[in-house]
Amino acid sequence: MADIRWYVVHTYSGYENKVKTNIEQTIINRQLEEQIREVRVPVEEVTEIKNGVKKKISRKVYPGYVLVNMEMNDDTWYVVRNTRGVTGFVGPGSKPVPLTEEEVQKYLGDKESTEDVEVNFAEGDLITVISGAWENTEGVIKKIDTKKQTVTINVDMFGRETPVEINFSDVKVVK
Repeated sequence: MADIRWYVVHTYSGYENKVKTNIEQTIINRQLEEQIREVRVPVEEVTEIKNGVKKKISRKVYPGYVLVNMEMNDDTWYVVRNTRGVTGFVGPGSKPVPLTEEEVQKYLGDKESTEDVEVNFAEGDLITVISGAWENTEGVIKKIDTKKQTVTINVDMFGRETPVEINFSDVKVVK
């Protein structure tokens, strides 16, 4: 039985999916299905909010890296290493080091759904509230809470600056 292990391949940033496709095509062309079993680009689903609109997107978990489940021999090393966009295997010198079982679980195991949200604003940005009790109010973002999906702005209430939490979906960045 061949020793099939997971290896990490370093790629040019942005070429991960192209490298995956090229390796999979080479596997078919050279009939290496028994030696190179799987190629993965780990991604995670995140919610992005732009101008008050929520949208689910896939984001690469490890940009610049592709994971390959393969038997390490001269042929498979050559095929993967000489794929366009690959800069090398992760490991000391030119010697690829396989992932441990713990690392495989960490990198490829099911991610717990800690719903991260990516937003197109930052602390200090001027925003307008587009719905809710504070509609049409403008304010500068003082704090962003991605877990609660809220921003904190100061509003003038009874002549005093008062912090108010507003949902991500209720704000729009003023350009």
